[in-house]
Amino acid sequence: MGIITLTSDLGLKDHYVATLKGAIYSSCPDVSIVDISHHVKSFSIIEAAYYLNGSYKDFPDGTVHVIGVQSEPVLEKDNVTSYLPSILKFDNQYFVANNNGIFGLLLKGRQPQGFWNIEDILSDVKNMKDATKFMLIPAACNIIKNSDFDSFTTPATRIMNALSARSTIAENSILGQVIHVDNYGNLITNIEKGDFYRFGESTPFIIKLKHTNSYQINVISESYGDVNPGDLVAFFNLDNLLEVGINQGASGNGNGANKLLGIHLEDEVYIDFSPRGSKTTLDSLF
Repeated sequence: MGIITLTSDLGLKDHYVATLKGAIYSSCPDVSIVDISHHVKSFSIIEAAYYLNGSYKDFPDGTVHVIGVQSEPVLEKDNVTSYLPSILKFDNQYFVANNNGIFGLLLKGRQPQGFWNIEDILSDVKNMKDATKFMLIPAACNIIKNSDFDSFTTPATRIMNALSARSTIAENSILGQVIHVDNYGNLITNIEKGDFYRFGESTPFIIKLKHTNSYQINVISESYGDVNPGDLVAFFNLDNLLEVGINQGASGNGNGANKLLGIHLEDEVYIDFSPRGSKTTLDSLF
């Protein structure tokens, strides 16, 4: 009948994800549910967008993606901007979330195929207690069931943007940040391949982690296998984002780049395009 994906910061310790799935099956029992991740850092729409941008293209047209991060609406009061539960259509797929900046992170300046606000969000006070379950999921099921959009949405145009969506580009530098640390401790940044190479493919550079001279790289590799086990490596991943890691390192045994280098989510990554020297192996880092 259709596919609904779930992305949230709920974790898997509690029963919360199960209640979301129960609500979906109760409304549209023939749907297939796919978990993208429930381990998004609490309230981090940047990390949620990273998961979605890295996965949605592998799903068929018409897939509905529910994003339960910062899902509670914010209603306009005392000049505070409203953030309303909404639906974005993009690349022939639907994204159902609160209009809190997540849609801007998904679009990256591109134009949507459609955008709607979900109606009747205040019909029951319990809706505000679990907006993902009582606002987003019913809308997702309405899409799956091909309900008339006029019956539960209103066309809208105002798509909120996140302030820290992109890296900052200066005359001879790029300032980005770590937006995700994967299960191996590899560091994924918001520095895009196109932004990096606007300085030219042969321009020398130094990648500085945490904007210091302590940890530096001056080579872009194709993959982890380009360096010896235990060596530091930087390359552009399948999402065309700069990734920094340690070949065959993993957080579970203490050898992940995040632990060995002391780098955390949202730490700065600075690229200087007028470098002097570099450090590429663990031996040279200490």
